[in-house]
This record gives sequence, C-alpha cells and structure tokens, in this order.
Amino acid sequence: MNINERINQLLIELNRDIYEKELEIGMSLLAALAGESVLLLGPPGVAKSMVARRLKEAFADAKAFEYLMSRFSTPDEIFGPVSISRLKSSDKYERIIDGYIPTSDVVFLDEIWKAGPAIQNVLLTAINEKLFRNGDKEIRLPMKLLIAASNELPAQGEGLEAIWDRFLIRLTCSCVKDENVFCLMLLDDENETEWKVDSSLKITPDEYEEWQEAIRKIGLPKEVLTCISHIRRQLGGVQIEGNEHARFVYVSDRRWKHIIRLLKASAFMHGREAVSVMDLLPIYHCLWNEPEEQNGIRDIVINAIFNDFDQELLALNRVLTADLKVVNVKAALKKMKSKPWVKNLKIVDHFYFQLENHGTGHTYIYAADFLNLSEYNPMNAPIQGIMYADPRNKNRTIIRTYVGVNFKRLSNAEQVNLRRKDDMLYINGVEFKLRHLLRGESQEEIHTKNLVETNRDYGNDIEIIAQRLSKRMAEVERNMFLTATDRNRISEITVELRKRIALTRVDIEKLYSQNE
Repeated sequence: MNINERINQLLIELNRDIYEKELEIGMSLLAALAGESVLLLGPPGVAKSMVARRLKEAFADAKAFEYLMSRFSTPDEIFGPVSISRLKSSDKYERIIDGYIPTSDVVFLDEIWKAGPAIQNVLLTAINEKLFRNGDKEIRLPMKLLIAASNELPAQGEGLEAIWDRFLIRLTCSCVKDENVFCLMLLDDENETEWKVDSSLKITPDEYEEWQEAIRKIGLPKEVLTCISHIRRQLGGVQIEGNEHARFVYVSDRRWKHIIRLLKASAFMHGREAVSVMDLLPIYHCLWNEPEEQNGIRDIVINAIFNDFDQELLALNRVLTADLKVVNVKAALKKMKSKPWVKNLKIVDHFYFQLENHGTGHTYIYAADFLNLSEYNPMNAPIQGIMYADPRNKNRTIIRTYVGVNFKRLSNAEQVNLRRKDDMLYINGVEFKLRHLLRGESQEEIHTKNLVETNRDYGNDIEIIAQRLSKRMAEVERNMFLTATDRNRISEITVELRKRIALTRVDIEKLYSQNE
C-alpha cells in the first residue's frame, strides 16, 4: 500500500461514524504532518472536540491533552503543576509535565481566547518552535497537532493577534447541513468508546519521523511559485458578498513560509515527489482573517489553479486571431474589388462589418463571411452560423458562418440561419442593415503585403490544452481536501474553459477551411 492509499484509508477510518467533518479531519491530519496548528471556529455542539479525539487515533501510542479554557485558567492546569519536592530539594522551579501539554502528541484547547497572557506566551513558543522550558531545561515537545476551538473571533485590542496568526489553518464549523445525513446521525446509536482505528493504518513514531524528512525533500516547481505570487497579488482586492468595495487581506510573510510546508505535506499525502498546483486548493483556509472573506479568497485560489489555462488560451487565440485576420482581410479585399457597392460598407477592426440595428449596436459579422453568403434566394437553404459573446470583449457579439461544424460543442452560443441581400443581413429571416461609411469618413487602410500567417499547428496545440485540462480535472477529483463548494466553483470555471476551447476549435476549422 503506497502513501496515498494509506492516507486515504486512514481518513476513511477517522471519518467513520462521524458526520460532515471530512474537511476538518482531513485538514487536521494535513496540519499534523506539516507540524502546524488548527483553529476551529463554530458554535458549541458541532463536534469540534471530536475532531481532536479522532486525530489522536491516527498515531500509534499517542497521548492526548484536552482542556476547556476560562479566564481563571492558570499555566499549572495546562503545562503541569510546579513540583514542590523539586523546589524544596534543589531550589528549582520545575513542573510535573506528565499528562499535560509538554508530553502530549495531540492537544485540544477549547475557548482558546479565554486564556490569559501567561498561558498565551508559552503557547506561542510551543506552537512556533515546539519547545518548552521547564526549569533550566529546554524540552522538545512531541506535539504533532494543536487544535484550538472557539465560538468567536479574538477580541480586538487585547494582544491576541500574535497567537491568532500562529493558527495556520482556520476552519468554520457548523451543524450537519444535509437533511439525509442529519437523519442518519439521529438514528446512529454507535458508542464512540467502541470506535477504533485499524492499528495497521496508524502512524508510528518512526514513520512520523521518516515522513517528516520525506516532506522536507518534496520539490517546489516554479509554476507553483508563480501561482502563489498570483494569489498574493489578488489578495489586494478580495470581493466580499454584499459589499461593493474590495478588501485588502493581509497575510504575513511568516504565514506564507508555513503555507509552503503545508503544500509539501499535501504533495506527500497525495504520493507526489513535488508540489502540484492542485496542492494549493485548501490554502484558502489559511488566508482569511474574517469569516466573510472566505468565499472571495476561495474563488481567488481556485481561479489561480486554472489561471495557466486562461493564459494559454489567451496567447493561442491572440495568434490565431491574427492568422484569421490575414485570411479574412485577403478574402474581403478580393470580394470588395469585384463588388463596387461593397466599397461603401464600413470595415471595423480590419475584418468586421457592423450591424446598425441589432441588440446594443455592437454586433459584428466577419466581412469575408458576409461576402461569401450567396445572394438571397427563397428557394435556397440559408447558411448556418453562430452568434456568441466575444470572449475577448463581453460587450461585443460576433456572428460567424460555420458550415459542417457541430454546434452542440459550443455552450452559450446561439445557432442562427444567415442570408444576404446586397448590404442586408438576414438573421433567422429578420433583416438587418450593415453600417455604411458616413459622409467624409474614410475606410481603414489595409495593407496586405505585411499580412503573413504563422503556419502554426493550432489543432495540436488546442488538443494539448484540452488533454491537460482533463488531466487537471482528474487530479481535482483525487484531491482529499476537495469540498462540495469547491467542486461547484471548479465546475463553473471548467465549463467556461471548455466553451473557450470549443470556440477556438471552431476558429481553427474556419482557418483551415479558408486555406484549402
């Protein structure tokens, strides 16, 4: 059984007989392998403490410590009482740490913000450096995971910012949402004390140390760093629902450094030797400061994961459009020379004719396509075409003629029937006039001597992009931190990308057909 299979089986065991806590348990295990801490934000009674108890069972021979904070809590209750005998015999201030945080593998602290400054200061060192000073000795903590919980954010102006920043992963917890799952929970009479994890799946201390070394060696490709930089820039303008103004979300350099460790742990859990952009998926849980920022940041992260496809399609279409321009301009000029009445039609952006009275007035048809339409004859069948929003300019509608193209591939593109009569275009039988040159207005100068095609293999290029997108989607489905909300947003993005790929394929077919 490889690492990925082992981790997946372990997560299945940890989630057994617990409801809608897959994300919390999965992210907590990720945090444990990365040496990070988790904050669970939510009301009482939503199984926050259960998550910590389950995580203890992920490790062989693990010790756990659980405590409910109050404003009267003292360091003795968290780190152990002072040893009176040691103080008397050796005049040393040492704590009896057995059974407390300094000897625990998994720690759960409820109502974390009620902890006083004395506890917070020691916790900062424990979280950051995994060290605890006991008397004149510095102890390396065995703590693999600290989970803190609260039903509120830390109060402003009370010096809690430092410890808040130490919790790399922040998750909002809620009651069971799915009604069917809720009913299953009500009917479940399993005793939690009888639940056990298969011992063969538990992570032993030696394995944990080996895995830590393996995680350190995970590679970090340049494409991932580029994606992180893109996310970091986008955090300067996070969209907040119900707020017309974008928000700047501050993320410290220290947090970014810890996020890298988290990404490497994710790659390890998925059985990879290097970080993939898909490992970035859960990091939006590390970037928000206010709960209302989560959706906007999630969209930024997911968009960034697919940003390379957006850029590749933009670059490919930029060159393809230039080549289409070449063949269309040449074809249009040839037609114009043979039809004197065409000279009065206004050419827009080198190769479009504009419809005067369609929609918002920003509807265009390729000049070559229009001129290639046969003169109107009610006895002849119309030419098929499509009408769609220009991906490069959403305010512009484009009409194209595509004989023999499978229009079902094009989402959000309307199939239309086209005819021509002199300077009139008929769309589904409705007449529209093309824009003419105004008095004193001159035609755009078009020089064909500089019009050269790139002779690029567009068909191969677009198929490579399509195959890579399918591979990326397969990776998405295998990501163990994927949520239903993530999947919905990713589906929206991929539908748009596939639409653009389909439109590009049509343009490629158009280019090839005109070059025959």
